[in-house]
Amino acid sequence: MRREDQQQTQEEEILRTRKPQQGEILAIVVQMLGSDKLRVDCDDGKERIARIPGKLRKKIWIRVGDLILVQPWKEMPDQRADVVWRYTNTQASWLQKNNYLKRLKIA
Repeated sequence: MRREDQQQTQEEEILRTRKPQQGEILAIVVQMLGSDKLRVDCDDGKERIARIPGKLRKKIWIRVGDLILVQPWKEMPDQRADVVWRYTNTQASWLQKNNYLKRLKIA
């Protein structure tokens, strides 16, 4: 891939970055727990167990240190959440630069 093409795809990626909507929280993956569960540190200061829903399970690969978007459950909002989106490194740095991350720091 040429340098111009690579720069253009990064700009398109940033333009299409999904921003948190009502009820969604940014989080960083702290630990993989096995099966389809993760331990995440959320931007609201709480640590939750997040589940990867079936429609995303085979489509996205999540690793420790990734920035993700989670939606807390209605029954146990302080303990459990569902993964909604995974951000790329470029998107994560853009979110941090534009002050979408309040408490979290990306390594």
